[in-house]
Amino acid sequence: MAFAVHHLGVDDVPLMDAMRAMFGAAFEDEATYLGKPPSADEARAWLAREGVIALAAVEDGAVIGGLVAYVLPKFEQARSEIYLYDLAVDAAHRRRGVATALIRHLQAMAAERGAWVIFVQADQGDDAAIALYTRLGTREDVLHFDIPPRPHPSR
Repeated sequence: MAFAVHHLGVDDVPLMDAMRAMFGAAFEDEATYLGKPPSADEARAWLAREGVIALAAVEDGAVIGGLVAYVLPKFEQARSEIYLYDLAVDAAHRRRGVATALIRHLQAMAAERGAWVIFVQADQGDDAAIALYTRLGTREDVLHFDIPPRPHPSR
């Protein structure tokens, strides 16, 4: 059977849970994706957010791939960008066009929403991701910095 791309809605908490498990396995990071799962109510609230896009590739009832993106409204113009935050495909289902199908679905959603661009980061050495994104877009070499939150110094 062929897979289908499903846009997760508020009633798709079981698919969201399966997608988190697939991400944990694909990224070899179960602690992050399964360590402190949201409650069903929290998951429904997250899925209901207007700026959240969650897509699952489903085959025979199983999640074989997933994508999470965020719509970022811009202040300088009446437009938005979409940040493709997470994308993974189960190891047994790679090289079948699942990741490309997920991105193509996101591209259509971005066009419907009038988004200016979709952007994504790839880690150095992740040759498969870099090849995929190079095929679908334009590469920009930038630096990424993680800045930790800190209490305000005057409080």
